[in-house]
Amino acid sequence: MKRYILLVFILLFILSFFISLSNGAVKIPVDEIINAIFSKEDNINRQVIWNVRLPRTIVAGLVGVCLSLSGAILQGVMRNPLAGPNIIGVSAGGGLAALILLILFPEFYYLAPIGAFIGALLATLFIYILAWKEGALPTRLILAGVAVSSLLNAGINALMTFYPDRVAGVISFMVGGLSATTWIQVKMILPYAILGTILVLLLPTKLNVLMLGDEIATGLGLNVERTRFIFIILSSLLAGAAVSVVGLLGFVGLMVPHIARLFIGSDYRYLFPGAIFLGGTVVMLCDTVARVLFSPMEIPVGIIMSALGAPFFLFLLRRNEKI
Repeated sequence: MKRYILLVFILLFILSFFISLSNGAVKIPVDEIINAIFSKEDNINRQVIWNVRLPRTIVAGLVGVCLSLSGAILQGVMRNPLAGPNIIGVSAGGGLAALILLILFPEFYYLAPIGAFIGALLATLFIYILAWKEGALPTRLILAGVAVSSLLNAGINALMTFYPDRVAGVISFMVGGLSATTWIQVKMILPYAILGTILVLLLPTKLNVLMLGDEIATGLGLNVERTRFIFIILSSLLAGAAVSVVGLLGFVGLMVPHIARLFIGSDYRYLFPGAIFLGGTVVMLCDTVARVLFSPMEIPVGIIMSALGAPFFLFLLRRNEKI
């Protein structure tokens, strides 16, 4: 049954890919999309597809994959359905580092992806150190994450307050947007996304064991702290990669793993692939809505995600989940 659900997720992913390529200021039929991709005939549709929509759609899909996997890892490691890279400070760490470069050192804007990754890593390590006391228990991790997130967001707000003349260029980054996406952003995120995804897909069994609790996992021969640390590093790698190209896009890492879990269960052998395809689907569709909702003007995809994510967050709270 789970394999059939995965197949549905894959089909939805493919469908959303073509929906994203088809819709925008100019609607392009699917047959013309396929012709534009595989034909060498130079026309306006080919220019639109190759120079605008294809890189944007690829980045949207990769961002969805990275944030969804990052959220799935954090929810498993912390055994908390409300954990997510934007909630516990991982995304904020990447965002603050990238904004420091964009606002204080704009001449080094091309280093923003590296800065975001390093910032996410440092934030994750800081959270881990604060939570450590003869081990890093999930409850302490999430409490430390919330505190660090607040601190990092204060730093982001301070930057915007002290340098209001430079804020205009980073508004899209703050909200989470894909409007200026090109093949450069594809090259930025692709190596991190591939590396992180492959490593995560090699380790689902270890996270399944970790979910049983520290005592049982230790009894089964798992080095709990080392395994938890590895997964947290992978989560920050994926979140940092996404933040570097799309900005502070929230709620993807919270919503998608939880929705996938409702359909496919908590076995990470199936949950990870489910989060991959469902995450890409959600971000591609939300970005399409952001482009066409107020066409010809478009809004950042982060606004659409927040409109969906905030009610979903309240829904999780009302379910009386153990947190």
